[in-house]
Amino acid sequence: MDDKIKIPRSFNVPYITEKESLDLLFKIIYPDLHTSFHDSVFFNFSCYFDDQNDFVDELNDRLIAQFPKDARTFIATDETVEPTDQSQFEDFLHSLNPAGLPPYKLTLKENCPVMLLRNLNPCEGLCNGTRLICCDFKSHVINAKIASGDFKNTHVFIPRIPLLSSDDEKLPIPFKEHNFHYACVSL
Repeated sequence: MDDKIKIPRSFNVPYITEKESLDLLFKIIYPDLHTSFHDSVFFNFSCYFDDQNDFVDELNDRLIAQFPKDARTFIATDETVEPTDQSQFEDFLHSLNPAGLPPYKLTLKENCPVMLLRNLNPCEGLCNGTRLICCDFKSHVINAKIASGDFKNTHVFIPRIPLLSSDDEKLPIPFKEHNFHYACVSL
């Protein structure tokens, strides 16, 4: 036994150009996006993973652009743990994108799928990894419905919550981010 995983050729997406290959990947993962975006079952079995936040953010942006309706962009509020450092590091904090936190600018559309990044209320089905479908947006809360499991189709409200950056991250300064703590499930 050679301890290698063999991936079937049917799982490979040929490289043409970056744009064409990504468009083909989206068509393979979500073949009927324009007609099935309202069906939560459609998103329950389709996703991809990547260990590079920047690339995932780029893919999310490309996929979100394919959904109908207008996009809504939410900007996080970052603040240093030490208040005296705020003015010195504020712009720098906006450029950071640590793992486990959503991007500083989070763009969503109605009916797009998202995945919760934190346990907000496990008793109500709001656990890390819960898939949701966005329904409506307000400046400080997002109305969504749970896409699968025991709480499927339950409408929930996701508030902006503050979270500290992880001590595990090699960040030059600890900070707190106020944002909606889920990320787009691109896919």
